[in-house]
Amino acid sequence: MIDERDLWRSPASTIPPIGNLILHSCGNARQWILSGIGDKIDNRDRDQEFVLQTNIKKSELIFLLQNLRVNLRQTIEDMDPKSIDKMHLIQGFEVSGFSMLIHVIEHFSYHTGQITTLTKWLTNKNTDYYGDIDLNKLNKLN
Repeated sequence: MIDERDLWRSPASTIPPIGNLILHSCGNARQWILSGIGDKIDNRDRDQEFVLQTNIKKSELIFLLQNLRVNLRQTIEDMDPKSIDKMHLIQGFEVSGFSMLIHVIEHFSYHTGQITTLTKWLTNKNTDYYGDIDLNKLNKLN
């Protein structure tokens, strides 16, 4: 478990702390999916996502992630199937709705890996994402 103060710590000035990685990942998903596909207003300030925000508490970051999940789910459920092929201009890139979805999945995954590494560095513990599941077992259908 990450302590409140550890959200804003990093081993080097070139590595964003966990709090900033969460702000950045949420900003990216809002811009590309909620604004891009969902046609919501894009008010993202990307540079601000990398400024230390030590006044933001862990509970607020959790709320931000939970709120984003709800809004992403709703946007995708409401999405017109034709949006997959529709072209959009996001951050200067001309991309299809499908590419936008893949981008956000990839982007979130990348930063989740960074958060995992920082968590291990800060706590000196495994994250134990899979608990007691033996991932070395071979699974077969049939």
